Amino acid sequence: MTATPSAMTFSLGYGTNGFTDHPLPVALELLAEQGYDAAALTLGHPHLDPFAEDLDAQLQFLQSRLNKLGLRVVIETGTRFLLDPRHKHRPALVDENAASRVDFLCRAVDIAAALQAECVSFFSGILPEGTALETGWQRLTARVAEIVEYARGKNVLLAVEPEPGMLVETVSDALRLRETLGDPDNLRVTVDIGHCVVVEPGGVRGALLQAGPLLANVQLDDMRPHAHEHLPFGEGTVDLPLALATLAELDYRGVAAVELPRHSYDAPGLAARSIEALRAGWAASETVRETERWLQESTTAIAADPGTLTQTFALAGRRVGRQPLRPDSDPTGVLFGIRSDHARGQLVGRLGEFLPPDELAEALLTLYNNGDSAERRGVLRGLGALAASSPKLPDVVVTAGLRLTTEALRTNENGVVAAAVGPFGAAYLDQHNWRHAILKLVFMGISLNAVTDLDERADDELARMAGGFAAERSAAGRPIPDDVQLLLRSSPSHSTSS
Repeated sequence: MTATPSAMTFSLGYGTNGFTDHPLPVALELLAEQGYDAAALTLGHPHLDPFAEDLDAQLQFLQSRLNKLGLRVVIETGTRFLLDPRHKHRPALVDENAASRVDFLCRAVDIAAALQAECVSFFSGILPEGTALETGWQRLTARVAEIVEYARGKNVLLAVEPEPGMLVETVSDALRLRETLGDPDNLRVTVDIGHCVVVEPGGVRGALLQAGPLLANVQLDDMRPHAHEHLPFGEGTVDLPLALATLAELDYRGVAAVELPRHSYDAPGLAARSIEALRAGWAASETVRETERWLQESTTAIAADPGTLTQTFALAGRRVGRQPLRPDSDPTGVLFGIRSDHARGQLVGRLGEFLPPDELAEALLTLYNNGDSAERRGVLRGLGALAASSPKLPDVVVTAGLRLTTEALRTNENGVVAAAVGPFGAAYLDQHNWRHAILKLVFMGISLNAVTDLDERADDELARMAGGFAAERSAAGRPIPDDVQLLLRSSPSHSTSS
């Protein structure tokens, strides 16, 4: 395992839309001072008005500052009320009348050419109510074709960004758009890693790999699966080391910029914390890359000879290590597992690619029943990987998974119980058994951070059960765990009343 992290091939940047309380020159100086190599410049208020009368002079000054500070730059076009002061992001490319949007994006191309920017990133927009999908795609392709042709004349690269809720929502949609336009070389893809946990079927790694050599721009942030809300690193579910490791695997050489547009109130502090998180994530990505090499070797061997599965599974710890996956927030590895738990889980997740459902179910049962505690955690994490990769698993796999999850929840091993309430348990445990699993965590003193989709599945009955548990503890003079209050607050009736 590599002891010293290798050098990044890509540049770390920060979005100026996270510095709206600072003049642009000051924001750029702070970013360079903190160690960033690039800036993602959002056009519009308050930093660079693309319609300003003295735009040429501003661009000349800005290019000089960027060069002096050694900052690469990408052009972002997500200003909310630039074109219509009453409607955010309107008009969009999918609206009936989008002339001002097309003009704005062409101006962005001119600015990119003047600043020698890496690319111009843009989005499709939300389809207007009552507009047919086909109509939206027709509008979008016609307008993007015009912008692509204009950008080609300026030798500027464009990157379309999939956004949750928009017509182009996933990388697949972006590739569809590109294919419809004849795969123009100067039209590529922006990937926001936070968006990936919300809408991408293959998650962060799947989306980045799907974009592949067409990846021209990356936005970095954290996010939770059920809300399109940009969060600082560590506040969502994005696997940052995995994202950075995947960029390294792709030999990505562009800009990867932090995207926190609602956090200007703490811009300098958050920018400093973000680059530290990115550096730590990069160091951790070495382990991710080693795990990925092991996974590729293992899946190749098992596909050729399924009989090697048991031995390969058992020896995972020797190859990838047994350190906690998130040492800062989970030093014992109970909540999120250790490195070998994760590696085994990813291996199980890939078995479905070449094992028929019956054989996969049998393999799950064999690995769990014949394994030690660490191997059983790996199987349970693998069930989570299978559930996350498919909207509906084969019935025989679900049956086997429920049998193992139920058995796991009968044990008193913290790590095993915590692994059982992950994505598979969230997707397939019935409500009765799921409620009792959550209360068991509380009883065992295991943080509810281990639970997938707690807010989505919590109900009034769970709150009632938690209240009863709290009353019993109080009557016995025993302390009430903080997580009990979390269960009481997460009930639908509490949310409605508050």
